[in-house]
Amino acid sequence: MPELVGALDQGTTSTRFMVFDPEGRELARQQVEHRQLTPRPGWVEHDPAEILESTTEVVAKALAKASLRLADLAGVGVTNQRETTVLWERKTGRPLANAIVWQDTRSAGYMSALQRSARARLVQDKTGLPLSTYFSAGKLAWALEEIDGFRAAAHAGEACFGTVDSWLVWNLTGGLHLTDVTNASRTMLMNLQSLCWDEQLLEIFGVPRELLAEIRPSWSGPGFGEANFGLEGPAVPLAAVLGDQHAALVGQACFAPGEAKSTYGTGNFLLSNTGTSLVRSQNGLLSTLSYQAGGAPGCYALEGSVAVTGAAVQWLRDQLGVISSAAEIEALAAQVPDAGGVYFVPAFSGLFAPYWRADARGAVFGLTRAATKAHLARAVLEAICFQTRDVVLAMEADMGRRLEVLKVDGGVSANDLCMQLQADILGVPVSRPAVQETTALGAAFAAGSAVGLWQGPEDLRRLWQQERKFEPTWSEDRREAAYAGWKKAVERSLGWAEA
Repeated sequence: MPELVGALDQGTTSTRFMVFDPEGRELARQQVEHRQLTPRPGWVEHDPAEILESTTEVVAKALAKASLRLADLAGVGVTNQRETTVLWERKTGRPLANAIVWQDTRSAGYMSALQRSARARLVQDKTGLPLSTYFSAGKLAWALEEIDGFRAAAHAGEACFGTVDSWLVWNLTGGLHLTDVTNASRTMLMNLQSLCWDEQLLEIFGVPRELLAEIRPSWSGPGFGEANFGLEGPAVPLAAVLGDQHAALVGQACFAPGEAKSTYGTGNFLLSNTGTSLVRSQNGLLSTLSYQAGGAPGCYALEGSVAVTGAAVQWLRDQLGVISSAAEIEALAAQVPDAGGVYFVPAFSGLFAPYWRADARGAVFGLTRAATKAHLARAVLEAICFQTRDVVLAMEADMGRRLEVLKVDGGVSANDLCMQLQADILGVPVSRPAVQETTALGAAFAAGSAVGLWQGPEDLRRLWQQERKFEPTWSEDRREAAYAGWKKAVERSLGWAEA
């Protein structure tokens, strides 16, 4: 049997394919960006056809780089941006509209009305999710109302809905309509305890059952079909599917309750494993699935989702022109010893956990004539870290235990200054792994486990290695004073936009 595994990582801004060996070492990688479409304020879309094209491109090029064939892979794991809503025609596979991205806020009015209704508590109890534009159900309800002919096609069984994993699996396997428990848990249509689509939720959001995919475990069990990615030769098993943040939790080997990771991508997503216990947050976090392996019970997590982290660095680069590349922010921010009293709240489309305020908007506070672009750059990095502390404090309150160490990954985690600030603002060590693309690594771990390459969590713990640990250096007084300023800035950003 081949001993290599592939990982297809379809993210918010790019698609990546990586190949790993039995020791979890990277052998090949290819990545391509796709367009971010913003036709109206608050709307964010992707072209599903472009995403599919990028998928076949990165697989072919990554394998060619390493002189590998698809037959050299024992299996492929798929991981994806979650909540993004894709609609397509069942007969032809043709997209019915652009994908509505998780950041999109067009369903704000719908979700606000639902929040005020008597059914709000039922939705939150069944799904573990706050009533936010973030999740798929509101986007799907909007599409059923606003896209001509879609509701009729849905009721006639002529249309499909899925998160990006379902769109990819459908196209790669020739029409299998499948998803896994982690992605299904982010639609706001799955019952978090039964791990099935919930009839009451479907009725509340007006969603015909005919639109939905079959829910399967994240790995093992029947799998997700086979795919050849448009290449010659035999197809390879799609052995695992996980939402990107769940894959990163697996890639960081966070298998015990209380173990936590934070992934810094376009947004920032902090998950803490709660084992087979479903912990319901009282502090603005999400209850979600960690993963499910075969016939075993589902494992759960608490999650804090932050909408804007890496996107704030992109904003400095693309909208303001303060930097010409994302990598430049570290050197610029290091020119000053602190942010000079400047605070940046990156609420471009509201605030996610633990606030859940769609009426917040981005703002900069504390500007004086002495403020420079270096102070603003440092304030952007600190905002990433303050938002993470907001989530960590909520998580500690819900779990009744203190975080011992935070494992980090994603693009921003390569920024040494930002990770040192993260340790200082949290007051706990921050651990960065040797393989920082843990989303792809987690998908590979899951696929390799499904095909028998690795045997359980202990094998995967052995493969995980630390590259660097950042220890806190700030005094408690400095840490608390800085955080108090952040909380004041957040308070002033609220209520700016009409919900």
